Amino acid sequence: MAYSTNEMMTVAAARRLKNGSVCFVGIGLPSKAANLARLTSSPDVVLIYESGPIGAKPTVLPLSIGDGELAETADTVVPTGEIFRYWLQGGRIDVGFLGAAQVDRFGNINTTVVGDYHQPKVRLPGAGGAPEIAGSAKSVLIILKQSARSFVDKLDFITSVGHGEGGDSRKRLGLPGAGPVGIITDLCIMEPEAGSNEFVVTALHPGVTREQVIAATGWAVRFADQVEHTAEPTDIELAALRDLEARTAAAHGQAPGEA
Repeated sequence: MAYSTNEMMTVAAARRLKNGSVCFVGIGLPSKAANLARLTSSPDVVLIYESGPIGAKPTVLPLSIGDGELAETADTVVPTGEIFRYWLQGGRIDVGFLGAAQVDRFGNINTTVVGDYHQPKVRLPGAGGAPEIAGSAKSVLIILKQSARSFVDKLDFITSVGHGEGGDSRKRLGLPGAGPVGIITDLCIMEPEAGSNEFVVTALHPGVTREQVIAATGWAVRFADQVEHTAEPTDIELAALRDLEARTAAAHGQAPGEA
């Protein structure tokens, strides 16, 4: 079955969620990947959204954290303060799943502004709960499309800290957890190098070349000694993803590709 690069990215990200893990989910690409995991390889993953739903099982992708679909399908709904204080800061979140507008070589994220903070070229949606998720979850996964504009040598603004300046920077900042453990894009998968915590390419998606990754990265990206090749999406994964997108498009009055 033929597939797009966006579908490859979503499937690759979904595969990173272990069955039974507790995942704090961001809206957008993270939510799509997390729900695909729930529908395929990880049926017992527990999805938590910052508005309070725990064990959400949406039949369509939510438009926002306030989407009623999340509360209606959740095992329970608790106050937002409890989500952050008891679940997140209490060390009960296995994976924080985040998107980004910009990311750097150490997995720091910008979702605030592009350009000067006081006179930005673009003002982005902002932080939401991402700084707390990035700071307190046991591990973090990041998903975004790859380009030299989004994978930058220096962030215009650090919204959410990953591995800081690299090395033991995160530990020195007093942040718990492992920090970002994977960046999944439409071209490849990156993971932090032991010691430096700089993200290096560990897997290329089918048909993608090293030259494509280099051209789409704003720093001198490096490759692991052994670079793997991502397995193609299965028919089951693609069918589940496309059904989810079609239901979402129908529910929200969108064209299927917009879901």
